[in-house]
Amino acid sequence: MAKVKKAFFCQNCGAQHTQWQGQCHACKEWNTLVEEIIEKEAPKEWAKEAVKEITSPIRMDSINVAEVPRIKTQDEELNRVLGGGLVPGSVILLGGEPGIGKSTLLLQVSLSLKTPVLYVSGEESQQQIKLRADRMGLDGKNCFVLSQTETQKIFQQIQKVNPELLIIDSIQTLHSNYIESGAGSVSQIRATAGELIQFAKSTNTPVILVGHITKDGNIAGPKILEHMVDTVLQFEGDRNHIYRILRAQKNRFGATSEIGIYEMISQGLRQVTNPSEVLISEKEEALSGHAIAATVEGIRPLMIEVQALVSTAVYGTPQRSSTGFNAKRLNMLLAVLEKRAGFTLGSKDVFINITGGMNIEDPALDLAVIAALLSSYHDIPIAQNTCFAAEIGLSGEIRPVSKAEIRIQEAEKLGFDSIAISKFSKLGAQPKQIKIQAFSKVENLVEFLF
Repeated sequence: MAKVKKAFFCQNCGAQHTQWQGQCHACKEWNTLVEEIIEKEAPKEWAKEAVKEITSPIRMDSINVAEVPRIKTQDEELNRVLGGGLVPGSVILLGGEPGIGKSTLLLQVSLSLKTPVLYVSGEESQQQIKLRADRMGLDGKNCFVLSQTETQKIFQQIQKVNPELLIIDSIQTLHSNYIESGAGSVSQIRATAGELIQFAKSTNTPVILVGHITKDGNIAGPKILEHMVDTVLQFEGDRNHIYRILRAQKNRFGATSEIGIYEMISQGLRQVTNPSEVLISEKEEALSGHAIAATVEGIRPLMIEVQALVSTAVYGTPQRSSTGFNAKRLNMLLAVLEKRAGFTLGSKDVFINITGGMNIEDPALDLAVIAALLSSYHDIPIAQNTCFAAEIGLSGEIRPVSKAEIRIQEAEKLGFDSIAISKFSKLGAQPKQIKIQAFSKVENLVEFLF
């Protein structure tokens, strides 16, 4: 029997303390320290017979940098976000709101692969998972389902199945017999995640972990969990909307600027290969307060519809409300319109909405927001075949944005007749089927629109 060691862990940040105190010295939160009993960990069941290779230093110029072969899934959106597919031996952490579709996404991936997959669920029974699989209409001949929360028993089944992909749903439900604390505690999460990471690196098997999140939107458990894994994915969206966005917050094997878009339907999650068509609403007639923005997420161009409503303030104090757009940036754009273009918006209620439940941080959205605001202010609709892509400066200048040619090509492909950009944008070959409207100041845009 190993010597028992006691420690106090902060349930907010995971910091370890030797004795109890009212305030955590790391995150400054009060009454978050909980005592946990830690035992010295015994050897892992799966690693008893493993031979440990002694690694030695290698000269930098002699290291083989051949590209690591990736495991392609049937989900092209997931492949894009990961940087081309699953890297053997990588550990991926997937977080998101409850009910957003994390388990559905991973079950679809495991059912569609042609190689053995072990899907371990600590939250659902095997019968519940089978019912969801039947609803998706996938056979899943290579998918093995295990309802278990004890890591030692999971590793015993791993030796029998020998999977090429391991999915854990979720990491907060696992517990190890070598740690005497409850499942979901800081020490249990750290220990079980460490065992899974060591398994992934030793056997070259990719592991996907599902992580719960707190009310603040952060992944529950110690912050060190996000440092330990190779990739952190965030599944975003509103349960009241049908669209979901998969975004990489950390990726050691690819870029973090790519996104994947899904549509939630009764059969599961459907990949949205051309999001521009579904994010632009269909209208029988032209309406005021609508403008189309040409944005870019990673290397993927998106055509986003911006809706604006400008009305007289009824209750005395004007309201400023934005959905999917930065509220501070909206206040800045309203100040620019009032100072540089002469529009009196101080006594008006202003509402901005990005369609489809999207949350866009691209500064190229500025020009479309201003166009939608002016359209609603004058109650004059903007031509439906016109889109916008430029940033607005504090002095009213229209600034160029990156990847302007990609935005123009996407607008041309979707049938737009003209695109409004900055006069200072650097372009290569001029497009043939779309007209470029170049502006240098906000005043010039007002003259063009009205």
